[in-house]
Amino acid sequence: MTLAWLSLALLVTALVTSLVGWRVRGSRLTAALVLLATAAASALLWRLEDRTLPETVTVPLLLVTAVLAVAGGGPLTTATFALVDGSGAPASGSVRRAADVLRGGAWIGALERTSIFVALLLGWPEGLALTLALKGLGRYPELRHQDRPGIAERFLIGTFVSVLWACACAGVVALALA
Repeated sequence: MTLAWLSLALLVTALVTSLVGWRVRGSRLTAALVLLATAAASALLWRLEDRTLPETVTVPLLLVTAVLAVAGGGPLTTATFALVDGSGAPASGSVRRAADVLRGGAWIGALERTSIFVALLLGWPEGLALTLALKGLGRYPELRHQDRPGIAERFLIGTFVSVLWACACAGVVALALA
C-alpha cells in the first residue's frame, strides 16, 4: 500500500513541476523532471502486488493524473520545440517562426490532451482518431500554405508529443486500476 501512496506523491510532484513549467517555457529540466517523476510513479504502480487500491488513493490518483495529462503536455511540448529549434537555428524557415502562424496551440493542445485522456479512460479509442481528425481539419488552412516553412513540422511535432503524453497518462491510470 505504501507504493501506491508513493506513486501518488510522485504524480503530485510531476503535476506541480508541470505547472511551474507553464511559467518557465521551454525548460528542458522541468520537462525532464515531469517525465522522470511520472515514469517513477508508473514503475511503482507496476510493482504493486495488490491491485485493489482503496478509494483514498485511487480517486486522488485519478484526479491528479487527469490534470497532469492536460497540464504536463504543455511544458513537454515547448521543451521539445526548444530541442528542435536548437540554440543556433536560423530565425527564418525554422519551426520557431511557424508558431506565429499556428496561434492558440497551447489551448488547442490542452483540449486535445483532455479529449484523448477521457476517451482512453472511457475505453473509446476511436475518440483519439476523432480528436486528431478534428484538429487536422481545423488547422488545414494554415497547414496548406507552402510559402511558410516549418508549419506542418511544428503541427506534427506538437501533436505527437501531446498525444503521446495523454496516452501515457491514461496508461498510468490503467496501471493503477488493473
